[in-house]
Amino acid sequence: MTNKKTPMRMCTACREMKPKKELIRVVKTKDGEICFDTTGKLAGRGAYVCKDVECLKKAEKANAFARAFEMNIDKQIYARLREEIEKL
Repeated sequence: MTNKKTPMRMCTACREMKPKKELIRVVKTKDGEICFDTTGKLAGRGAYVCKDVECLKKAEKANAFARAFEMNIDKQIYARLREEIEKL
């Protein structure tokens, strides 16, 4: 029996490789909307961040999502993401 490989993804803030299930996926849809993907299956460009408010602050300070999605990100989106992370 072969062991199944765990998919690894990199956090946009701390740049650490972690198992996909330990990270949160943020998606830019075709409409240009930024949303929080809990299923990991939404269509669109995805970027990952740790389930930690400090990592989200690092991503905001470094404009990590702006670079990943090639667009400006509003402060409201970061506030909404912070609320979602705190719920977890």
